[in-house]
Amino acid sequence: MQKPLKHIAVIMDGNGRWAKSKGLERFLGHRQGTRATVAVVEAGVEIGLEHLTLFVFSSENWQRPSKEVDYLMNLLVEMVAQEVPNLMKNNVKMRVIGDVSKLPETPRKKILEGVEQTSQNTGMQLNLAISYGGRAEIVDAARKIAEAAKEGKLNPETLTEDEFSKYLYLEGAPDPDLIIRTGGEYRLSNYLLWQAAYSEFFISDVLWPNFTKEDFAKAIEFYNSRQRRFGRVL
Repeated sequence: MQKPLKHIAVIMDGNGRWAKSKGLERFLGHRQGTRATVAVVEAGVEIGLEHLTLFVFSSENWQRPSKEVDYLMNLLVEMVAQEVPNLMKNNVKMRVIGDVSKLPETPRKKILEGVEQTSQNTGMQLNLAISYGGRAEIVDAARKIAEAAKEGKLNPETLTEDEFSKYLYLEGAPDPDLIIRTGGEYRLSNYLLWQAAYSEFFISDVLWPNFTKEDFAKAIEFYNSRQRRFGRVL
């Protein structure tokens, strides 16, 4: 029996290795990877996902060479301009999680414009993790909770996990049922550390630029083969 699948998160890994394998500069791998991104968003819409969360740019990625970072920022602007009409057509709501205050003015403005343009859509929510770090997210939540407690709006002694999660970036979204990582790496890379507590993991050796809807379907097939106990005996 197929299990309900509401939320898939993806770590899109392998752009640089794809480019290196072809003797190309790394930034061309990022451009090629956008094709896989568009395909996976389309696949999410087609299967009726409620949430699709993509790890676009981590808080650690700011440490990459400035030439690569600048290219990625410009590519973000280009992709938002190109894809917002398709998101509107498919009733997809775009949301950004992460510290977008660190983004240069132009990409920050364009991304937030895309969020605003799609804000009334009622279909799949596309969560873009940009300038995102899982530890930073938890620290931000703890800081907000401390402020709320200081103001007498919250009692720390009665704080529950459900209440804590309301202070996270994905407040209101179900935790990912499935996390897909491409490129054959076996780590979370500081991604959705709180939300991934009971997620199923699918590791694909396929580099992100080569990832297709068929590969996405294989991940879902894997998910449907799992027995999810959440610590209980079934």
